Amino acid sequence: MGRGLFAARKLMENRKKFRWSDRRFVRRALGLAAKADPLEGAPMARGIVLEKIGIEARQPNSAIRKAVRVQLIKNGRQITAFCPGDGAINFIDEHDEVIVEKIGGRMGRSMGDIPGVRYKVVKVNNTSLRELVRGRKEKRLR
Repeated sequence: MGRGLFAARKLMENRKKFRWSDRRFVRRALGLAAKADPLEGAPMARGIVLEKIGIEARQPNSAIRKAVRVQLIKNGRQITAFCPGDGAINFIDEHDEVIVEKIGGRMGRSMGDIPGVRYKVVKVNNTSLRELVRGRKEKRLR
C-alpha cells in the first residue's frame, strides 16, 4: 500500500472501494433498514385493527400476551402490535384506528418474552391507551 507523497488519491479511492465490504456500511448507504421497516423509518404509524390475538410468552414465562394484527394505512403492510396494560385489549375492537410505535427491544428486535412482536399500541381512536386502562378517559368513537 503506497504511503508516498502523491498517494492520497489512491488511498481515498481504495477507502471508497473497500467500504463496501463492511456490512454495516452497505446497510446504511443503501438505506436497507428503512426499506425493510414497515414504519419506513417513522417513529409512529396509524393503522386499522384486523383481529385480536393471544401470543404465548417465551420460556421460562408462561402467559398469553394480548396483541392485535394491524394493517398500516400508509403502505398496507400488516404488523403485530402488543397491547400494554392490564385489560388493555378490552378497549380495542376490530376496525378501530390505532397508533403504533416501536417497542424498544435490542437492535430493533422484539422485547422481553413476546416472540416476533416489535410494536406496541399507543392510542386507540385518538385516545391514549394508558389513560383508558387507568380509567381517566373514555374511549371515543371515530
